[in-house]
Amino acid sequence: MKPIKIKNKIFVLLLLISLLLIISIKIPYKQALVFLQPEKGDILCYVPIASGENFKIRYKHSIHLSDVIESYKVTKQNEIQQYELEYEDFAIGMPSEVSGSERFLMEDGKYYIKNMDRRFEHFDLRVGKVRANHTFVQGKISFPLSKAIEPGTRVRIQVRKINFIQQMKGVNILERKE
Repeated sequence: MKPIKIKNKIFVLLLLISLLLIISIKIPYKQALVFLQPEKGDILCYVPIASGENFKIRYKHSIHLSDVIESYKVTKQNEIQQYELEYEDFAIGMPSEVSGSERFLMEDGKYYIKNMDRRFEHFDLRVGKVRANHTFVQGKISFPLSKAIEPGTRVRIQVRKINFIQQMKGVNILERKE
């Protein structure tokens, strides 16, 4: 009789461990900036990110063919705050006015809108097909989004917690340094 009780206890213990493992794999725990397909919700790529951290999106303007750099940071409320815009050509498609406490400056031949406080739960971006070369920049890391996302694809950028399975399916930009 005792060997049957031990086998039952081992079975129950293994079952509990299996359930805990399955649950822990599916529970979102890692905060990341995710690039996902809004229609499907699939995470295409992500970057682990904490509140207060900054990142930039750099691309080539389709008309002027000059660089535009949008600077963002993650707020404590897990919103994305645009705090600066930098561009080289002051013409079609580029802002010429500021509002509130924003400041418009020209330094070293570039135009800046600084002190921006534009907050988003998410924003959408279409990864350029021809010239834009949308690039994620954080510190010394510069990652062309077309290496993980098909050019022409619309992506939604947002801060969210992701689980282990989502991490395995998506491309971690920090692990794909080039």
